[in-house]
Amino acid sequence: MTGKVFFSVTMTLDGYIAPESSPDDIDALRRGETTPSLKHWMAQWSRLQGWAFGQRFTRQNLKLGEGGKEGRDNAILEQTFHRTGASVMGKRMFDAGEVAWPEEAPFHTPVYVVTHEVREPWERLGGTTFNFVNDGIESALKQARKAAGERDVRIAGGADMILQYLNAGLVDEFSIALAPVFFGRGVSLFDGIDAEKVTIHQTGTESSSKVTHLNYAVVRK
Repeated sequence: MTGKVFFSVTMTLDGYIAPESSPDDIDALRRGETTPSLKHWMAQWSRLQGWAFGQRFTRQNLKLGEGGKEGRDNAILEQTFHRTGASVMGKRMFDAGEVAWPEEAPFHTPVYVVTHEVREPWERLGGTTFNFVNDGIESALKQARKAAGERDVRIAGGADMILQYLNAGLVDEFSIALAPVFFGRGVSLFDGIDAEKVTIHQTGTESSSKVTHLNYAVVRK
């Protein structure tokens, strides 16, 4: 028996899951520079993800030190982590993470990167291995399902990768942590959704002082 395929993201009230960025921002990260553009991006990202970075589980997983909040937000982050047996992500997300994640990457499971780049698997401390898949999203998901066993596969991002899996009918459920933040512009989660193919129904909602957690199941047609 295989697990479910899901994604879990934080989104602004105006529908963005990441600030607007450019290849120059990733290049600046690689050089260890903090350009005005990158500084602005990081400030926006911190506003969006501030609820998560303040939780005890996130601080422990990212080696940010002791402390952090406990409660329902913390429990949701921990549950999402433990249900995940493997992850799938796009090359753009990997490129940014490669220079931003700590040496002990926060996944602690196999990760399958959908890319045209041919590259040997990259093993990190703590059980994360990045595997590079050159033959499409279905192949990446098949490999991730095998690695995950009975646990679930998380489509980690970015937005384009999530959208490809949604439009292909390969997602079972998803959750959105809706943050009281506006970006005005950025990376839209559902820009390009095939509304004729993708039907959802809400399965739950929870509010905290920081975000509102929205849960949905994807209806098979």
